[in-house]
Amino acid sequence: MQNKIKEIISNSIDIKHDILANVELLQNIEQVVSVIVTCFKNDGKVLFCGNGGSASDAQHLAAELSGRFYIDRAPLFAEALHVNTSYITAVSNDYGYDQVFSRLVDAFGRKDDILIGLTTSGNSKNIINAFENANKIGMITIAMTGQYGGDINEFCDYLLDIPSKDIPRIQESHIMIGHIICELVEKEIFE
Repeated sequence: MQNKIKEIISNSIDIKHDILANVELLQNIEQVVSVIVTCFKNDGKVLFCGNGGSASDAQHLAAELSGRFYIDRAPLFAEALHVNTSYITAVSNDYGYDQVFSRLVDAFGRKDDILIGLTTSGNSKNIINAFENANKIGMITIAMTGQYGGDINEFCDYLLDIPSKDIPRIQESHIMIGHIICELVEKEIFE
């Protein structure tokens, strides 16, 4: 069993080495930090969406921005769109699950706000629908996906695609990159 444990850890490390060597991805992360900082400095908000484990990751990253990361500071407006279970179940029942995020984007999103969607495949219809609505509003869209981005690639302004097709390793890397973004945004705004 220890060999399997080592193999899993080694695979995770290999993907992180691939990220470290991916100049385009690193530049995209830097640009994402910049647009988020600008959004917050202009009194905007950052909305997150994801399904399953990616919903947990979306909520985690929203909490890092709205609460605190390293610095004891004022809160930033960041929210995960799936946190109201009554809303999710009602909209899923009345309109279909494909509409759960897009309707909240219409309600909460404003021009120059940011929508970050986490989808390992890049093909989650409810997230793509939310990105389509966000684009109509004039929001900035950031997709965190697996390798190549999937269908959402054509709907996002910034693509943070992890060079892997292994879902658990993609999600681990989403959290790593999310933490990098949170740390740098906090530092740029508050230090």
